[in-house]
Amino acid sequence: MRTTPIVVAAAGPEQWVQIAGAILILIPYAAAQLGRLDQYGLPYLAFNAVGSGALGVSAAVSSQWGFVILESVWFGVSAWSLLTVLRGKTPGSAAG
Repeated sequence: MRTTPIVVAAAGPEQWVQIAGAILILIPYAAAQLGRLDQYGLPYLAFNAVGSGALGVSAAVSSQWGFVILESVWFGVSAWSLLTVLRGKTPGSAAG
């Protein structure tokens, strides 16, 4: 049986930004799902804002407009919630 070798290209700078952005979102998400991180806490919201911002910029550079929309909204919600926490309020509360 003849096999075709798998060739893995070296990741360029844009790929590293995407990987870092994804990690900044996914690790805190997993931690929150496991009850180890408060989803309304400063670290969770900050990681989400930075990660989604990085992914949004990367998507814009690549002209991936669907992802630009997704990550822009994700960043906006995360940043708004982060500012709410920094003001001493709880994100998502009716009293907000």
